[in-house]
Amino acid sequence: MNLNDGNHDDKRVTTAVLLAAGMGNRLYPLTQNAPKCLTIVNGMSILERLVSSLNQHGFKRLVVVTGYLEKQIRDFLGNWMGGIKIEYVFSRRYETTNNIYSLWMARKRIHEPFLLVESDLIFQGSLLDDMCYPDRIAVARMQPWMNGSTVTINQSKQVKTFQSGTADLSNEIRYKTVNIYSFSRSSWFAIAKRLDQYISAGRVHDYYETVLADLVADGGLSLQRVSFDSKPWYEIDTLKDLAKAEKLFLSSDHAAVESAARSHPQYLIKKLINAVPAPRKTTGVLNATT
Repeated sequence: MNLNDGNHDDKRVTTAVLLAAGMGNRLYPLTQNAPKCLTIVNGMSILERLVSSLNQHGFKRLVVVTGYLEKQIRDFLGNWMGGIKIEYVFSRRYETTNNIYSLWMARKRIHEPFLLVESDLIFQGSLLDDMCYPDRIAVARMQPWMNGSTVTINQSKQVKTFQSGTADLSNEIRYKTVNIYSFSRSSWFAIAKRLDQYISAGRVHDYYETVLADLVADGGLSLQRVSFDSKPWYEIDTLKDLAKAEKLFLSSDHAAVESAARSHPQYLIKKLINAVPAPRKTTGVLNATT
């Protein structure tokens, strides 16, 4: 059970929070002059794909936490994209903090259920179908190439344990977190309160997953699994990741996403050809946080 007032929101989520403050150092040199979310994957940026998907799912509000080269993100999105009102929170400490600080920065702007997404994810838009309701977590069964936070799941398809690393400390099946979550108002209240405690203690270099792990362990957060197994998604941290994502999301997918985006008459697709250099193919693998 969540530590809340007993109310549970079961309506569709129409607000999203995007964490896009990081410098994307592991994707250098592509991020030398552009934020990571504007990286092009088969002719379309990560950000453009994401907003198109949010539009298709009826989202009305997007809060973007910016930092590195934030003006480029503002110029790209503006104040509206399709039916989505865009708002910004600028993190001045983006060079010296981690994503826990970015999420904390959004605490005063969010008072409703919301979808949390990181800005280095590319995924098939239909995967959000089951994520548009509160207190859900996107996961995929752990594979050798995956790293980062993992969870175990109980028979009710709820998160049983949450681990910030990938080390397998039990014999249970572990699932990789895809870094897409939805939270009810009561869950967000509990998370924001714990975020305040972490930031007050100077723990600005942690990942927000540490807070989620603590709350799950305390019984203060309950998340339902949404499986992304065998479905197209990828987290782009490095040039090697980008190459794999481009194979996974072929040009036909680009065309489908662009066609869906154009179905919204107010949605202006803003190409980056004149603003951002096209990605150069390179064999170097450099690797950063969102």
